[in-house]
Order: sequence, then C-alpha cells, then structure tokens
Amino acid sequence: MHFDLIIRHGTCMLPWGATETDLGVKDGRIASLRAAITDTADREIDARHLHVLPGMIDSHVHFRDPGDPSIESIATGSRGAALGGITTVFDMPNTTPSTTSAAAIRDKSAHAETTSLVDIALYVGATRANTPELATLERLPGICGIKLFAGSSTGDLMIEDDAGIEAVMRSGHRRIAFHSEDEYRLQARRALFEIGQAHEKHMEWRDVECAFLGTRRIVDLAHRTNRPAHILHVSTAEELDYLANHRDIASVEVLVNHLSQVAPECYEKLGALAVMNPPLRDRRHYEASWQAVRDGRVDVVSSDHAPHALAAKAKPWPTCPAGLTGVQTILPIMLDHVTQGRLSLSRLVDLMAAGPARIYGLMSKGRLAVGFDADFTIVDMQARREIRNEWIASPVGWTPFDGQTVTGWPMATVVRGHVVMRDDEIISHPVGRLARFAP
Repeated sequence: MHFDLIIRHGTCMLPWGATETDLGVKDGRIASLRAAITDTADREIDARHLHVLPGMIDSHVHFRDPGDPSIESIATGSRGAALGGITTVFDMPNTTPSTTSAAAIRDKSAHAETTSLVDIALYVGATRANTPELATLERLPGICGIKLFAGSSTGDLMIEDDAGIEAVMRSGHRRIAFHSEDEYRLQARRALFEIGQAHEKHMEWRDVECAFLGTRRIVDLAHRTNRPAHILHVSTAEELDYLANHRDIASVEVLVNHLSQVAPECYEKLGALAVMNPPLRDRRHYEASWQAVRDGRVDVVSSDHAPHALAAKAKPWPTCPAGLTGVQTILPIMLDHVTQGRLSLSRLVDLMAAGPARIYGLMSKGRLAVGFDADFTIVDMQARREIRNEWIASPVGWTPFDGQTVTGWPMATVVRGHVVMRDDEIISHPVGRLARFAP
C-alpha cells in the first residue's frame, strides 16, 4: 500500500498495550496498525527508541481569544500546545466578549479554523440569559460542552445560586463542566484578609470547605436533575473521597499543578506565579490527588492554562490575578512523573487522551485505532531537558516550572496526519479544525 505518512519502529501505545509496530496514515486517519516494510508513503518518521502516543488532549485551556493578543490568542496558544505535544485543546468561554451565543460561537469557530495549529473545541458559557438556549447551543459544531462558573468569575458568566444552576442543568443533556468553589463562602471570607498579605493566604481564603461545599451542592443538583457533571480542577482530599461515591453522575478532573506543586513551599518560591483557583494546597491534598490517580478516581488531567502578564501578577495579593500558563508544559511535567514512577505511561494516556474523549464524547480521537484521527504525540522517555521561560510561546513569556529539569519530552506533534512540530520546531501552517462530538 501507499500511505500519506508512515511512522516506523515506534513503541505504540495501543488501547490493549505497548507494541512496536508501524502506523500507516491516509487522508488524515489511521489506516493501518501494521504497515508492511514494503509499504511506501509520501513521508516517513523514524520513531526508533521513541513512544508513539495517541494525540494528547488538554481539555481545559484559556486562550483569551477574543481578547488581548498581547496576553494570549488562539494562534500563540496553539503554538504552545503543539510545542508541548498537545494535538487537541478545549478552550474556555470567559473571553472578551464571552462565548455565550450562537453568533459568538460562529465567529470564534471561524477564527480558530484559520489560526490554530492544533484541533480545537469550544465551551459555551452558561449565563442566566442564555439558559433557555443551552440545549441548542451545546449541539453546535465544535462545542465540547457547557461551562458553568459557580464561583470565581466576573460579569454574567457566574451563576452561584442553586436555582440558577438547576435551571442550567435542566436545559440540554450533555455533561456540564463546573468550577465548583462556593461563591457565598468566598465572599463571606474575603473580609478576613488584607491587601498585601503573603501569597499563601490564597489557600486560606479559598479553603477546603469552599471547594468541598461547592462540589457537594453541584453533585446534589446533578442527582436531582439526572444531569452528569464534570467537576473541574478538584483540589482537596475531601472532594476526592466524596466524589468516589458519586461516580454514577460525576466525573473528575485534576490539574497538573495540584499533582506537581505543594504549599507552602510553592508560594515561598514563586509568589504570585503560584496563585491559581482553586489554590495550590498542602502535602495532604497533593498525596490524596496522587492516590486518586492511582486508584482510578481521576478521569482527566488538564492544565487550566490561564496566562496573565507579569506586570499584573506583580500586584499585591489578592489583587494579582489568579491563573498560570500550562498548555506547553503539562506533558513534559507528566512525562517526568512517569519517569519518577508516580504513574505508568498507559495511565497517562488514559488521563490525557482516552479520558477526555470518553468524558466529553469526543469522536475519533483519544486512541490509536484504525479509522481514528491520525493524531500522534511522539515522545522520548529518555530525553532530559530543562524547562525555561524562553521556550514558552505565550506572549506573557513565563512558566511556574522555569528551571525545572524533566526526563521525558515531546519530539513530534502530528495532527490528522500533518506533522506540526518536530524536534522543538513548528514546521506547519495552521491546520487546526473543530473537534467533533457525539450529539
């Protein structure tokens, strides 16, 4: 046979195990898991001594587009994704203007398909005004789901009361992604803190009960409405234990930061560059997060990439904005965790490929199988690199992992058969398309 692309000699992470085989690609899809030595292709990649993963998915990013391109854009954000081995991203709706209407979705979709280096999906933001239309909006092309901010947002994107949340849950049927901190407790505790206090006060203000209370309320409403909920950036041992008893209605995302950074040391070292929502917490919660990864309670690991300018981050706490860069560094950090023995490579594939596809109903992505999109993340598990600010593609130019040495590195990013990144260089024009989801 003649293929468009053959990836030869790689250790391929197939759904049933790691196998050294040759992958054949035709018309943007995987056409063979056993390309013969006599088969030819327009292009071949020698993946000898490398692992070929299904394309890695970051299902939680903020590319700030439309918004301020000096902070981030789909063009720069997708460049960071491709450099970091990510083939598909799901972009959040808290942009300027917000992604909350059919017109805004159409505009953003058209823009994404001309500027993104990787495939992309969009969340539609839930508001009180658009609640009756959500059942229609969630079925538009490229929509991965509804995002509801029950806390920590601005303007009309926040719905903090049970009646408003329940109304959203009764409009449509697909799984809803929640930022579940309890806004009432956040506001009540705000007066306990002063401007200029140490950054580690962030985890005291947005305490365990703030997150746990929000999650309990949402799961209760999920049961009441029979609407599945995806709890984003779960950060506490209490939530993880509780959610284990509600797997019939709720799925779990944990962020790479909560698996990689521990308070109070992270605040002492990084200051505002450790400030995010929900906050980075102490070792008890860090260990609980890893235990949940090991025993299968975590469905998805994401970055919550949310860049801010260094000048904004330099403001005193809590006036400094919460949010960290991450789409470019999530895979190197997680590969290093594999190297350190904290999880297996197959579990990583489950968390960052099969998991997002399963939770969101993503079609033809998330596994290496004939007929699926030819999305590949090719990694060198022996490569030892230092993450540096200078490597970061985001215009803000910083990462909380600056100076950290990792073992395990993305060597190539292939999106539907297009080689987008090879050996740390972008070698393609924008080829991103809207991802497809089950209705």
